[in-house]
Amino acid sequence: MTTKAASFLMRHNFPVGMDVGAAAGAILNDMRQGLSGKKAGQDMIRTWMLPPSSRPKNERVIVIDAGGTNFRSCLVSFDDDGCAAISDFKKDKMPGVERELSKAEVFAQIADNIEHLRDKADKIGFCFSYSMKITEDGDGIPNGFSKEVKAPEVIGVPVGKTLLETLSARGWKSVSRVTLLNDTVAALLAGKAATRAGAEYSAYIGFILGTGMNAAYVQPADSSLGIEKQIVVCESGKCGDVPLSDFDKAVDAGTNIPGQYLLEKGCSGAYLGRLGGEMLSVAVSEGLFSDGAAQAVKALGAINTVEMNEFLHSPFGTGRIAAAFSGACEDDRLFACEILDAAVDRTARYAAAILSANAIQSGGGKSSLRPVAMLCNGTTFFKTYRLRERTEAYLQEYLVGKCGIHFEILCADDDITLGTAVGALS
Repeated sequence: MTTKAASFLMRHNFPVGMDVGAAAGAILNDMRQGLSGKKAGQDMIRTWMLPPSSRPKNERVIVIDAGGTNFRSCLVSFDDDGCAAISDFKKDKMPGVERELSKAEVFAQIADNIEHLRDKADKIGFCFSYSMKITEDGDGIPNGFSKEVKAPEVIGVPVGKTLLETLSARGWKSVSRVTLLNDTVAALLAGKAATRAGAEYSAYIGFILGTGMNAAYVQPADSSLGIEKQIVVCESGKCGDVPLSDFDKAVDAGTNIPGQYLLEKGCSGAYLGRLGGEMLSVAVSEGLFSDGAAQAVKALGAINTVEMNEFLHSPFGTGRIAAAFSGACEDDRLFACEILDAAVDRTARYAAAILSANAIQSGGGKSSLRPVAMLCNGTTFFKTYRLRERTEAYLQEYLVGKCGIHFEILCADDDITLGTAVGALS
């Protein structure tokens, strides 16, 4: 990195070359605080669920996936051998993204979205990608919403029970149970279900880095914590024990819930482009671009994560940001790439830190024969410029090199859908 870029970032308290081990230690300490009932940023949600020993057979389940941007629904059918088939797929917009909705409006919209699946199965698996308390009967009660979803009346409401009541009022006859899962739990269960023949893992982690950022792991039984062995959802993006740069503070101030989900706002796809845009804007205000480039960057206005990623992949391409530097000198383009890339590198370091903290807490990975399986999901993780490669490198350096814990990153087709179906039938 050039001295110009490094000086700019350091001047605004943006960490260059952040220590993954120190970050993992802070995240792990926060996790343990939450598990023990003390004040913590992460929620550490008990799910009362474990990965099943085998896949379901001869079963059908309706699957709902309420993500950060999209609302997906389908039917999953397992055959005699436990092989899954997905049908009746439909994608809609996530309720509450475009405008604030009341409780009645949210559940009415959900019912509208899944009407094509009416009475096609007697169980519903509902992947709900937001912080919630999981009850022992598998329902979920939202603690709050992130990713700019606006549905305050749904906070504190049992989602499964309310959805059942809504569907019953509309004449649905066959659904007997709705099971709520976080997307990280679905990813973890998909990792277990997708284990290849001949491989063995000592622990499982589900990690999401897409619109949002979160992780789940299998917590060993611990009598001192009063916890049985089960999957625990961390709500990693809520960890507040992270240093905030001037850019982070500006992005946070412009969000729907300032002061919350600070780690997620520094790394996830919903915010990474905003962070990059803030970096460019501040650099313009400080006169760090030539006059022509500064005017072109100003004219860009807001940028999103897709555009930022496109520029890093193709700095001489045809995207909006690359075009803004078409008449600029090489130094302008390099400076822009370096500061935007620093945001991606920090994301990779935090991803490695979260995965490391979860792996350490799981107690697995002591032997390379049985590593920790990390099922990773999310467009941001897999598509962002060099993000996956860096995350793996930082894991190798810290988790393996310094902690002696072995890991393997997994991915699976239709992982969230498959994991949600498995969870609903467990």
